[in-house]
Amino acid sequence: MPLGRLREALRRRAARWRVRPPVGWVRFGSFGRVHPISRAFGFDRGTPIDRYYIERFLDQHASDIRGRVLEVGDDTYTRRFGGERVTQREVLHVVPGNPQATLVGNLETGEGLAGRTYDCLILTQTLHCVYDLRAAVRTVRGLLAPGGVALVTLPGISQISRYDADRWGDYWRLTPLAAHRLFGDVFDHGRIEVRVYGNVQTAAAYLYGLALEDLDRRALEHNDADYPLIICLRVSRGK
Repeated sequence: MPLGRLREALRRRAARWRVRPPVGWVRFGSFGRVHPISRAFGFDRGTPIDRYYIERFLDQHASDIRGRVLEVGDDTYTRRFGGERVTQREVLHVVPGNPQATLVGNLETGEGLAGRTYDCLILTQTLHCVYDLRAAVRTVRGLLAPGGVALVTLPGISQISRYDADRWGDYWRLTPLAAHRLFGDVFDHGRIEVRVYGNVQTAAAYLYGLALEDLDRRALEHNDADYPLIICLRVSRGK
């Protein structure tokens, strides 16, 4: 084979290997281990990868964060994305003792939440910690004032949160289809918007406990519905 043709053949083979290495030629590098680099979702390295997607979603729907707003755990996102549009902030926690909580209540049973309504609910990484998801979604609908909006994020591909599991539970990982159907049983389908963030690279990095700062930002821009790291929903109640 002439030298030029040989070089071209080798170049094409190398290009194919970069796309899909042959069996036995995959190099795992820093991922060649059975234990994660971090078990703290990347908090100990920088910004958790899922937070990048969550905050991007909330930023896209910031105009919905207005009026009376209820957020779970703290009011960080209410303040950050709601600003002066918010007239009243409330923070929900499931058990007493959280110094930031203005309200103790249970999304699963509705205990402590009767008679309350809000223009916006911010439920980031919350519902997977509730065993009876259908009951929780019914509670969410009941908490929304007419025309109100719930901004919800759920883990797709994710490790177990040991902190949550040891306290109130960590029960579920959903698919986009399951999330849509779950809310569709309670809300009108036309009032449900589902958005998926993540891809195989960011999902693998997240499972190994890497942080946002470990990644090339270009990898974050590609979203693959078959590898959902985060599932986000905007659901609204009719007026």
